[in-house]
Amino acid sequence: MTAAVLFDLGNTLAAYYRREDFGPILERAVSRTRAKLQSAGLQVVALDVAMQRAGAENREAADFRFAPMVDRLARIFEIPANAKADLGESLCECFLGPIFEVGQSYEDSHTTLEALRSQGYRTAIVSNSPWGSPPKLWRKELRRLGLAQRVDVIVLCGDVGWRKPSRRIFQAACDRLGVPNDRCAFVGDDLEWDVAGSAAAGMRPILLDRDNRYPNFEGERIRSLNELATTLSHVGPA
Repeated sequence: MTAAVLFDLGNTLAAYYRREDFGPILERAVSRTRAKLQSAGLQVVALDVAMQRAGAENREAADFRFAPMVDRLARIFEIPANAKADLGESLCECFLGPIFEVGQSYEDSHTTLEALRSQGYRTAIVSNSPWGSPPKLWRKELRRLGLAQRVDVIVLCGDVGWRKPSRRIFQAACDRLGVPNDRCAFVGDDLEWDVAGSAAAGMRPILLDRDNRYPNFEGERIRSLNELATTLSHVGPA
């Protein structure tokens, strides 16, 4: 029986951007971070050079290891070690600004999380963060969205050192919930990171396909979180 329901964040509980729409957001992030470095009196690289380097950094490790944002920014902008130590968190927050500005919870997120809690399910958010951004800043963002208050556990890739679909991040969430993997359902929108990743970790994957991108998906699939109760209805919480 399913005792816990775990959720992806982006395009599952909250809307941010699709990968193919990230270009303009990245450009704003690079420009603002460059301006912040200038205001701190540091020499900065040309914007076109920074953007070229950012393009090279806009990928994740093939083995799904977590690569910290502050290190990426240091490479892009040639930030000295002392400035990296002093300004690292504020630079990350600046870079994340354009991402947070577009973020908003879906209408069905709060009601679904509250309903699950009232029904006795344990709940968690398990998410990758773009560019290896700091978990501290994302926990602040989750509070802003009203999501942190509605789940029992939050596990981000920076907490574990591994990104989805690595089994390690799913296992960490199950361990913190105190629920065996095979009694956890995982709801997410990505076929590799969420569906295949959680299935390989021994969980029950449920694809959330808000935009009807995968109409022929053969596993459990819902179009909104409002359908989740029906999907779970044949089994109840512990």
